[in-house]
Amino acid sequence: MADKKVVLTYEGLKKREEELEELKTIRRKEVAEKIKEARGQGDLSENAEYDAAKEEQAEIEARIVLLEKMLRNAEVIDEEEVSSDKISVGCTVKLYDVEFEEEIEYTIVGSAEADPMEGRISNESPVGAGLIGHGIGEEVTIAVPDGEIVFKILGIRK
Repeated sequence: MADKKVVLTYEGLKKREEELEELKTIRRKEVAEKIKEARGQGDLSENAEYDAAKEEQAEIEARIVLLEKMLRNAEVIDEEEVSSDKISVGCTVKLYDVEFEEEIEYTIVGSAEADPMEGRISNESPVGAGLIGHGIGEEVTIAVPDGEIVFKILGIRK
């Protein structure tokens, strides 16, 4: 089965490449040193530092594998080709929430970069998927787990 494409912005790609480099060059060495120090303390069967270091090592290696797979399957959004006429991945949209009578702003990104607390929503989320393809001035009703949300699209920018 083919791996799923991971949609990333150029910024997201760079962040993941930097994280992978740090994990491989710095964090691996740090945890190897922790393991070496813990081994020097003697009996490993009751050595909490050794167990913690081995667990940290496993987490680092798992993250490295995940990042390598993500980068191998990355589909980078060319932000120069992103239109500001219709909402697509890479756009930042200014919306008016009809129910709460407030303006909000979201950046539509791939699921690997999503961080709702930072206003970065996935193109695969109900809201992200519901906004894609719509233009300025449109009123969009989106089904979400709690019911429906109605947004008026006020602006779109790259």
